[in-house]
This record gives sequence, C-alpha cells and structure tokens, in this order.
Amino acid sequence: MSGLDRRGFLKLAAAGALGAGLTACGAGDSGGGDGTTLRYAWWGNNVRQQNYTKALKEFAAKNPGIQVEPEFADYTAFQERMTTQMAARDVADIFWVASAQVMTYHKSNIYRRLDEVPSVDLADYSKEELESFKLGGQLNTMPFGIFVPVFRYNETFAEEDGVKLPPADADWDAWSEFLIDYSKDNPKQRKGMPYEADADMVFEAWLRQRGELLWSEDGNPGFTADSVRAWFDWWDKMQKAGAVLTLSEQEGMGPDWALVGKKVLAKVGNSNHIIDDAKMFPDYSFKLRSVPAAKDAQAGHPFLYYPRMAIYQGIDDDKLEAAGKLISYNTNDPAMIKTVGLTMGAPVNPKVFEQTLAAAQGDDKESLDAVQVSRKAERRPRFEAPPGTSTWRTAMARVAEEISLGRLSTADGAKRLLDEISAGIARAK
Repeated sequence: MSGLDRRGFLKLAAAGALGAGLTACGAGDSGGGDGTTLRYAWWGNNVRQQNYTKALKEFAAKNPGIQVEPEFADYTAFQERMTTQMAARDVADIFWVASAQVMTYHKSNIYRRLDEVPSVDLADYSKEELESFKLGGQLNTMPFGIFVPVFRYNETFAEEDGVKLPPADADWDAWSEFLIDYSKDNPKQRKGMPYEADADMVFEAWLRQRGELLWSEDGNPGFTADSVRAWFDWWDKMQKAGAVLTLSEQEGMGPDWALVGKKVLAKVGNSNHIIDDAKMFPDYSFKLRSVPAAKDAQAGHPFLYYPRMAIYQGIDDDKLEAAGKLISYNTNDPAMIKTVGLTMGAPVNPKVFEQTLAAAQGDDKESLDAVQVSRKAERRPRFEAPPGTSTWRTAMARVAEEISLGRLSTADGAKRLLDEISAGIARAK
C-alpha cells in the first residue's frame, strides 16, 4: 500500500468499518425491526472496504428486510480476529476464508453446507465445477473469484528500451536469460524483476509443471526438496547475474510495488494484482502472460485459485435463506462485480464471466484473458493447504531471504523449508 503505514491503515480501516456498520444499521432501522441482519466479514485495503460496503448496501436495497453489518480488517488482522471469534463461537454469519485456513476451518467444522441452503443458486455451474469447489466431498465453501499465476511486464518500458520479449512458448531458462541480458544493457539501468523467490502461486505452477503438487490429497506436501532447490536455483542464478533487485534495493522481502515499479521491467504474481497495481503508475501500460512452461511440462499443470467464502455453521436457522441470497449475490450477480471490480479475481460464475469478459477493457481484460487461458486448459486436481501450514509462506520468505543474503545454500534452504512444513502438519494431526 502506498503512502500509508500499517498502523495508520488499521486505524483508518477500524474507523471505516465502524462507520459502515452504523450506516447499515441505520438503513435497517428505517425498514422496521422485523428484518434479518447478517454479519459479513472480509479483508482488504480501504478501497476494497469502500467498494464492498457500497455493494452490500445495494444488496440490501434489492432485498427489503435484509441488512448487512460489515466486519472489515486487513488480511493479517482478519485472521487474528477469526481466531478470537472462533474461540468465542462468535463468528460472522458470512465470512471470507484466508487460503491458509481453508482446511483448518473445515477440520474445525465451522462451515455450513451450502447444498443444504436452497437460496444458494448453483444453477449456472456444471457438475465438474461444483466438484472442484468441494472440500472433502462437501460443498461447504463457495468460490467468489478466480485468479492464476502470471508474468506481468511493463509494455511502456519494453517499447522505450527497444526490447523484444521472449515468445509466448518460452521456457523458464529462456526467460531468465532474457532478463539477465536486459539488466546488463538498458538505458535506465533497470533490473529485470524484483526478487520474489517466495511467490507462492508461481512456485505452485513450477511444481505442477514438474508433475508434483503443492499439497497432496491426503494433506501432506506434494513436492520434493529437489524441486524446491531447482526453484531457488533459478532465482539465485538471476540474482548473481544482477537480473533481479537486491533485498537492499527493494527494501526486504515482499517488495512494495509503489517503490519498485519504476525499477523493473517485469514481475511474477497473480492475475488479479494488475487491477490495483496498474493504478499506481497510470502513465504506463502493463500486460500479462502465462508463466513460462518447462519444455517437459506435465499435462494438466495449469490451475485455478479460488478465494472462498462460507456461511458459519452456528448461524441462526432463520437467517439461512438471507445468507444464501447474499452468497448468490456475491457469486452470480453482475451488479456485484460492477461495484467491487476484479481485485479478488475473475467471476467464478461462467455466465457472469463471459458477460464481464465481453465488456472488459484495459487491465480488466488482461486479467480476465489470463484466467481464460487456464480455465479452458486441461487441469489436474488442486488441493487446499492442510492444517498446520498457516505460516508456510512466512517460512518460505525467510528461507528465500537467507539464500539471497548468502547465509544458506539452495539445497539446505529447500530441505529446511520442507522439514518445517512437514513438522507443522505433523503437529496439527
């Protein structure tokens, strides 16, 4: 986030959430005291807060007798609050699910089965799509977006520097060689990319191309230390050649795009990130590509990532119909997408996706086109993170940092990461 530190953001978010809640309650009072009030919890920045608050008011206006009390926080604070609320059995009626907690919450049985709620409209989804949404054979969470791993590049910089990017079918080695050559000779002395060896979704794409998985169906790491080492080696080669920013240049792991956006030609990331990131540099044009594919990439390696939402198991039964309507509004109504935008990914509903794609332009179209490529591709199953892995990304960032600083070899780093992940899973069993 640009221009606002974490402490300031939390203060703003807390004040905004309180104001939004008061507004919603006031609207409910004007409609009488016999309606249904739903608590809705989500995370994001202050722009997302404003957009979703507006969308929830629009939902209430279309559904007389249903009001929504927003419960908003940034991503980390959201997870901390969920832990506290779960312990107190005081969870919001509808809530977003942080990816690292999907199976932990499933194991804790805090989801309400959605196929038992008639007002959840599933008519537009195929049997195969609904199967892909399930956890342990149960439809108890609902995806409300789709995004995929991508390479993003600055088209403006590429044109200014007179460089020709690798072809669409270029593999990882071709991309690294291109970025090394670019970083050695460009007029503004830009680097190829930030150092993001902890980019989780792109790492998952790397694993799947090698015939492995991030997580196995039985809740264990689905990858080998050899594949992790090869991933770290790819980044290490570029760093030693000066093709990626140093940790000093990007001020640590997890580079702030507002800080590094003028320093690099490209970056790895998620397809939805272009929506917010491009706005920070309105004078530049950004484009997306699918991540490189290894020459011997295994069939079915593309995947779709779903952010998920759920109805709380302990919701009052007399609120279920209203909750189902709100879930359906989030996932099936084009009006919701129009208000909140694509920051949480492409529409999951296939009909809404096609409508949105047909009207999309600019950064929205880039994001949707990237998703469409993977949506049409053959895909092997993907499994969610098992209990005990909530800090695996932090562990990966720590290992990547130690490798970057020369304190850890790629082989030792790969083993350490796999051992730490495996130990966390074992403790949770």
